[in-house]
Amino acid sequence: MTVGSDVKEADIIVYNDSDCKCPHIIVECKKEEITEQEFKQAVRQAYSYAFATAGTVKYIWVTSGIKNEYYSFDKEMDSRESVTDIPQYKVAKLASYKFAKNGGITEDGQKLSPLCTVEESELTNRFKQAHQALWGGGELNPSEAFDELEKLIFCKIFDEKKKRKNGYPYDFQIIKVEPKSRDKRDIEKADRETSENLLQRLISLYEEGKLIGERKNDTEIFREGIKLNAAKARTVVSYLEGVDLLNTDLDSKGRAFETFMGSFFRGDFGQYFTPRNIVSFIVDSLPIDENDRVLDTSCGSGGFLLHALDKVRKAARDFHEIKEWEKETQECHDQWHDFAKYNLYGIEINEQISRTAKMNMIIHDDGHTNVVSSDGLICPADLRLKTNNDGFKENSFNYIITNPPFGSTVKQTEKAYLHQYKLAIKDVDWLNPNSKASERPSQSTEVLFIEQAEKYLVEGGYLAIVVPDGVLTNSSMQYVRDYISDTFRIVAVISMPQTAFSANGAGVKSSVMFLKKYSTSEKQARIDLRNNTQNNLISNSDDGIRLFELLKKKKDEITQINKQIKQAEKAENKSEVEILKNRKQAITEEYDEQIEFTKENLSDAYLEQYKQMLNDYPIFMAIAEDIGYDATGKETKRNELPAISEELAKFIKAIEERKDHFFQ
Repeated sequence: MTVGSDVKEADIIVYNDSDCKCPHIIVECKKEEITEQEFKQAVRQAYSYAFATAGTVKYIWVTSGIKNEYYSFDKEMDSRESVTDIPQYKVAKLASYKFAKNGGITEDGQKLSPLCTVEESELTNRFKQAHQALWGGGELNPSEAFDELEKLIFCKIFDEKKKRKNGYPYDFQIIKVEPKSRDKRDIEKADRETSENLLQRLISLYEEGKLIGERKNDTEIFREGIKLNAAKARTVVSYLEGVDLLNTDLDSKGRAFETFMGSFFRGDFGQYFTPRNIVSFIVDSLPIDENDRVLDTSCGSGGFLLHALDKVRKAARDFHEIKEWEKETQECHDQWHDFAKYNLYGIEINEQISRTAKMNMIIHDDGHTNVVSSDGLICPADLRLKTNNDGFKENSFNYIITNPPFGSTVKQTEKAYLHQYKLAIKDVDWLNPNSKASERPSQSTEVLFIEQAEKYLVEGGYLAIVVPDGVLTNSSMQYVRDYISDTFRIVAVISMPQTAFSANGAGVKSSVMFLKKYSTSEKQARIDLRNNTQNNLISNSDDGIRLFELLKKKKDEITQINKQIKQAEKAENKSEVEILKNRKQAITEEYDEQIEFTKENLSDAYLEQYKQMLNDYPIFMAIAEDIGYDATGKETKRNELPAISEELAKFIKAIEERKDHFFQ
């Protein structure tokens, strides 16, 4: 091609003659990662090639592999007329649309295309490029663009689910409006109408989905309508219109959305994204099946819920002996889909992330109606009232799997519900007879989520929770560990490497605790044992009696010396006052030292007696040094978590079969 003073080569030329003298179609090919601006430049480049020919070119096709645009070319016309496809041989008239259910052929002989399934990597790129196109021009920020893309993905899935006969067109596609004439203004007007009509169809799809959602009492994903203009909406549709999302492999489309979502979250909402290796480790360790009710009290983007769904789905396929490449039977589908619809629950405080979790569930074929936007720490009764979802019942969940937010605190002055938590109350100190129960001014969220889990779990239910190591090691958190010991059987503690959450912006050393809720009687028995042991030591042991004597002597002597200080102050004998104050300090320090020593003896005696009276049980413990990725998120060659998970699963199975001393 001679373009100006340059000679350039087009990517592909389709000729209309065997001598290759009459170019008919010019195809310009670009990489998948091309931006919208670069794609527009590619269109201009293809047009420059077409104008450089002798005038026989009739069509232009610009493609990035995941996005295609077609144009009817007329060298005499200074306009760009988009078309739905390149017509097949001897087709007189193109259809106004390209995609129809199961394909088909129009009356004019144009072959229509069915929707096609795609590979995971291609779908990930389509999501990323569509998102990039929405915010790349600066009209939307990445977060707003993410919201709008989610809405259109929902429209796409809803459109595919709608009933239509074979050969009938899909609504989620670019359907061309024919210009009234070959005048440039009419062609441009028809192109604008094509985009505007598409936007109206998308809005109609969205509103129809909203209406169906409201009938199911699911309004949270439909709070706001589509905000995109016609041009932006058309751009997104151009990336997704030919994809068969419903029939694309569930694992592939799920991983594609999570990969795209993860890259976005790491930039904007990293605290809501738990690395996949940790998610799979926790879920794979637990014997979750389709009859279990599963809850994540701070579900973020829904990773734990989706992996639980995937676990149940694979079990259903194995049960029905369905091979990897075989289509599921209706019975198999119902088995895991009912679990998704009725047994999976999630709570997320951030509305945008909650909607994303719902969309993640929709991508994985439903289950989204039980993901709600709310503070996961409000009491279950208030949550049910707020969300109009009666499924969040106390003592009803078999498993709670969660990674609560670290490092934030809830203050009594800010949250009215804090007084409802036992761990927000400072108990009477058994070694200080004069102490009284009092409210703690604040409490960390990770501690409160442990207690909240107790409310939701059935007796014998499991809590798997990521906690900062301070909960396990800091001396100031002993009361939390006492609560855990009284309330749960400690099944396992798995130490994660320092880098486990570094890629998501969190450098706190953490561990995963697996806990099994005691029955009410078991818990009360442990509390009674603790209290009786403490009371017996205070009342009957030599150190207990000595503690009271020391406290009384200290009080009496300090009271006496305070009287002497007042008398000296009244007599204005400053030197005597100074002597008495020094003596008071010395007496206080002497008694405090003896009292502290006695308390330490009592504390040691209590721990010794309490341990001896408790029923002993084994705890599974492991240190994971390599979990498959480093501090930057880059994959490593080794992941120790699957091996740990395999052994932990055996251990939990032994507990359920009451054979947990099997290794002794």
